Amino acid sequence: MRTIKIFDTTLRDGEQSPGASMNVGEKLQVAKQLARLGADIIEAGFAIASPGDFEAIKTIGGEVEGPVICSLARAKEDDIRRAWEALKDAPKRRIHTFHSTSDIHLKYQFRVSREEALKRSVEMVRLAKSFVEDVEFSPMDATRTEVSYLCEVVEAVIAAGALTVNVPDTVGYGIPSEFGALIRTIREKVKNIDRAVIAVHCHNDLGLATANSLSAVLNGAGQIECTINGIGERAGNCSMEEVVMALRTRRDIFDADTGIRTEEIMRASRLVTKITGMYVQPNKAIVGANAFAHESGIHQDGLLKEKSTYEIIRPETIGLHKTKFVLGKHSGRHAFRTRLNELGYSLSDEEINHAFERFKRLADQKKEIYDEDLEALVAEEYTTVPETYHLVDLFVSAGMNQRPTAVLKLKVNGEMIEKTEHGDGPVDAVFGAIVSITGTKSRLLKYEVKAITGGTDALGEVAVSLEEDAKSVSGHGSDTDIIIASAKAYINALNKLAARKK
Repeated sequence: MRTIKIFDTTLRDGEQSPGASMNVGEKLQVAKQLARLGADIIEAGFAIASPGDFEAIKTIGGEVEGPVICSLARAKEDDIRRAWEALKDAPKRRIHTFHSTSDIHLKYQFRVSREEALKRSVEMVRLAKSFVEDVEFSPMDATRTEVSYLCEVVEAVIAAGALTVNVPDTVGYGIPSEFGALIRTIREKVKNIDRAVIAVHCHNDLGLATANSLSAVLNGAGQIECTINGIGERAGNCSMEEVVMALRTRRDIFDADTGIRTEEIMRASRLVTKITGMYVQPNKAIVGANAFAHESGIHQDGLLKEKSTYEIIRPETIGLHKTKFVLGKHSGRHAFRTRLNELGYSLSDEEINHAFERFKRLADQKKEIYDEDLEALVAEEYTTVPETYHLVDLFVSAGMNQRPTAVLKLKVNGEMIEKTEHGDGPVDAVFGAIVSITGTKSRLLKYEVKAITGGTDALGEVAVSLEEDAKSVSGHGSDTDIIIASAKAYINALNKLAARKK
């Protein structure tokens, strides 16, 4: 089985997405996560583009261990010398230089002949080679370049010292069968191709970046250039998580894999989202919010019986904890009963049937049914959760120059207990006091606040999710004072956990 190298260009091409610029500190954060992920090469930036990019490459090269650190450079002497200056302290370094080869680019953008483009490419590869052993060359706009000329350029730059030749589909023009054939032709026609790794860098203008990259692997490519979440110029790049999981899931087809630690995928995706502000669409493959969410009753029933019926990837493989069942109008009785059991309710068949009818009527009115909705639905079918913990009194003080303090009085199984706690904020102090009194060890998964009505006197509603012993419950509370509402929500969730234990 071949191992395909992953060349991550999130910090270079990915950053070229409008609005996705990162500062040096943010780039370093992402680079460290890419190292944990197991990327083989990190293209840390374009050294000559700005002082910030230069500093980022230099910092990453000095602080990030594991991957090869790479800088992009045009086929210009100043670019290559600047790349070397940024990379020279990195233990493992690569200069990636490029020049356009398509007649469209040569005629209208660069205004040079094919001969001149070839000469510059060879000269700059040799210059880069004088600084670093690891040199990569890209004939930009390769998919619109005349094939015989493309092969001539590739052969010449390998002879000049390039160890990797990258075939970029710069404008996302390629089709999988056509792109695969191009890689195969390069392998067959370039005499010295055995001295270099064939890489591909595919853009997603036609939504085919991942498909084109996989087609290239089937035809001999040994390196894929990609980005986290598929961000990048215009419609983006080949998505790292998609291509990695395609190779991992269909080894029977590709007979190839990568060295990526897939359990780090979701962490990387969320970090890039947080830093760039570019949110992932819900139906995005692998890392989208809906990628492991199921609403269909048929699917939910199958998954509850055997996960492989409707999931080809286990959520844990990419760093998620579990499959998400979304209850809506397409959900079935099996998923409905299972979710109620998870919430601590055990209804008879008759009660389930009655509650399920009401659930279906509500689902026709709402896109998604939340746990709070389910609790309201079964309130008439099931006894209210008993109050192990009851809020008696609460006093909170906070200010700019005062440490937030909460004085909380709870009735616990009939006994009155009072505690004072401090926190980072008033809600943190309140939750700390609750935990101190109850001695519970649950973990806060979610905390949400919303106004039920408008105006400054609006009733505020707080929803929390707590997890204990791998089981989660939701709690909610409402009050015109959002601190009191927060306490009510937390205590409501603890009462459900206590009822479940009993």
